[in-house]
Amino acid sequence: MPVQENQTNPSAVESVSTEPLLEVIGLKKYFPIRRGFLRRIVGYVKAVDDVNFHVNEGETLGLVGESGCGKTTTGRCVLRAVDPTSGQVSYRDPVLGRIDIAKSDKEQIRIVRRSIRMIFQDPYASLNPRMTLQEIVGAPLRAMGLAQGKEIEERVAEMLTLVGLRPEYMRRYPHAFSGGQRQRIGLARSLAPAPKFVVCDEPVSALDVSVQAQILNLLKELQEKMGLTYLFVAHDLSVVAHISDRVAVMYVGKIVELSSTAELFSNPKHPYTEALMSAIPRPDPLPREKRILLTGEVANPANPPSGCYFHPRCIYAKDICSKVEPPLEEVTPAHYVKCHRARELSLVGAVKASL
Repeated sequence: MPVQENQTNPSAVESVSTEPLLEVIGLKKYFPIRRGFLRRIVGYVKAVDDVNFHVNEGETLGLVGESGCGKTTTGRCVLRAVDPTSGQVSYRDPVLGRIDIAKSDKEQIRIVRRSIRMIFQDPYASLNPRMTLQEIVGAPLRAMGLAQGKEIEERVAEMLTLVGLRPEYMRRYPHAFSGGQRQRIGLARSLAPAPKFVVCDEPVSALDVSVQAQILNLLKELQEKMGLTYLFVAHDLSVVAHISDRVAVMYVGKIVELSSTAELFSNPKHPYTEALMSAIPRPDPLPREKRILLTGEVANPANPPSGCYFHPRCIYAKDICSKVEPPLEEVTPAHYVKCHRARELSLVGAVKASL
């Protein structure tokens, strides 16, 4: 897929507020490690460790990194499917106004979940095999009291049509559909309450490549039609490049680089980002830069190394990298990097590597 910035709906941009729709400040999620007969806490797994970012209305922020880096946990903390250990999740809700989801009570969360929804990774495990499509897609409408009776059936038919399925399918069960069709059903369920913000948890990673493209194009179409804002969690950088306006790169619970999609792919500033870029498959028979193979293992979030978490695997590391943790700094306009050597290194991006 070509590296390009996602184009948002021009009509929607006119009404977009300059204030971020979602702002995450100092977000942490630590899972306790319990051992012994009394199950005493002997440590913590720092799944999300002081994460900061914002998402503007109408845009898509991609969140990428290796498996286990904390991407999904971050998305679940934003949705409050998981209670964060500390930090703020400031959200501009159409009913409640600006609230901190991390500290909201149950009634506020119930209201907020009308406008913040989640698309799950596995289209097979996320659908109840004992429920028809009408019951699955209509479930959030019934639970939130947004519709009843004939209204639910009409809304389900509308949503199925919107995601490219026939309304008459609503009487069928999930087993009758392919993986791509099941993901469309999951999309219809998530979008049925007409949300503003959607957390997409690797929605295409379990699908064939050809089906991935269909779902990604559908997500972009729905974003334009419904004025949606996405937090797109993924590990495939080519997918992220296709759909995202900006990209945040995570490593062991921390964001190490954040920039616009075009800037990140053409001019990465963090060695970890460069390594991820070099691993992107390219249908190019011409010689290109040699792939960067990282040595060692991913840092243990329960016992991370001192200084920069990436320094044991970094070929550019110096003494300071193992002693002092670098801050997330703005090295160029709107380009944030967590690296001591960000201003002096000249790294190869995905665009340069394919030239």
